[in-house]
Amino acid sequence: MSRPSVLFVNWRDTAHPEGGGSERYTERIAEGLVARGYRVTIQCAAHSRAPADEWVRGVRFRRRGGRFTVYLRAAVAVLRLRPDVVVDVQAGLPFFSRLVARRPVLVLVHHVHREQWPAVVGPVLGRIGWWLESRLAPRLYRGCRYVTVSEQTRRELAGLGVPTSRTTVVRNGLDAPPPVRATRDPDPTLVVVGRVVPHKRVEHAVDVVARLARRWPKLRLEVVGDGWWLDTLAEHVRRLDLADRVTLHGYVAERDKHEILARSWVHLCPSVKEGWGIAITEAAAHGVPSVAYRAAGGVVESIVDGRTGLLADDVEDLTRQVDRLLASAELRASLGEAGRTRAATFTWEHGVDAFERVLAVEWGS
Repeated sequence: MSRPSVLFVNWRDTAHPEGGGSERYTERIAEGLVARGYRVTIQCAAHSRAPADEWVRGVRFRRRGGRFTVYLRAAVAVLRLRPDVVVDVQAGLPFFSRLVARRPVLVLVHHVHREQWPAVVGPVLGRIGWWLESRLAPRLYRGCRYVTVSEQTRRELAGLGVPTSRTTVVRNGLDAPPPVRATRDPDPTLVVVGRVVPHKRVEHAVDVVARLARRWPKLRLEVVGDGWWLDTLAEHVRRLDLADRVTLHGYVAERDKHEILARSWVHLCPSVKEGWGIAITEAAAHGVPSVAYRAAGGVVESIVDGRTGLLADDVEDLTRQVDRLLASAELRASLGEAGRTRAATFTWEHGVDAFERVLAVEWGS
């Protein structure tokens, strides 16, 4: 039996200036499916860093539309390409593919965005966005099967009316880290990896440095990632007079990112919400423990609290937990080694296996 054609409709791709971990997930799953004989297309927004049409590792990319018109162009693609299965990747807003698809629609949700909406678009538009995500989308996609990356998101989707019986957890894999030359820095070094946007709350990591500066005179923070909030973050650093302690790297090459991770002591993930937090497992692969907020969704699964990293309740607790790790080389080492061992169990091969099983149910139905 021939494999079905699969169309992912997604807001961005990894080449996009605002691309991140969720886009990497989509592309790794797509590449794995291609390797197994599926015909896979990713329809996403156009941008200046890549051509409108491109084949990458066997995956066809069609880049059309901008921040908002990408939704209309995706609907047109569903109608024109007539895939056997549509994967509607919902990063807050649905693509409304259910209205035009004549074939099964699979919904991929990394996390729900209740807390992110007001942080990104303000209180008024935030309420509209949350209504679309929490009220309209579950009704529109009633009967569709969902995929998500953590049990936490699965439970949150259930709270929006998506039965757990229709939701399958397919966890993130981990790209094998490249060989690095860096060794652990002799001075205490914190790192944040990810897009610099409001809901990632990188300012909290800067605040931790400010609070611990007197106790740790050589403490530094390295921020790896780009985003439209970078200038605002830089102003926050200047306002706290921390320019000599905080390095804003912006975008860096993949190998450079791993060099920075390898020399760091502690990784911080102060985000409002994460479906999983792929940077957490990337840091763990280098033996670097992470500290994140307990209320931030999937991080309660990517971090095993007290065994591979630590969870915090607020910025004061975040500061305490970071201080605790900085003060104990033994604790950092034990959490780091446990994290390294656990990170090795997350492979894209396992993820593709699980995703393919979901496709088989949809294609066979």
